[in-house]
Amino acid sequence: MLVAAFNTPKDLAWRWRIVNYAGETVAESPEGFASIGAALEDGGKKLVAMNVVDRSQPVARRRWTSFRGRGATS
Repeated sequence: MLVAAFNTPKDLAWRWRIVNYAGETVAESPEGFASIGAALEDGGKKLVAMNVVDRSQPVARRRWTSFRGRGATS
């Protein structure tokens, strides 16, 4: 699992969010923090306290390209 910090234009306080490898939100801070560092530190403590093993799978993303490959001739 990963800890991320975010804020919004309407609320400049930083918050932490814990997400699993599939991108699903597992937990989010109820209060805001004055700095990104403080939010990440508190979120890291929460993640350790949760003591959970993330068995989720990352979402497979497709990449679309128009690359024809090397050596291709027309």
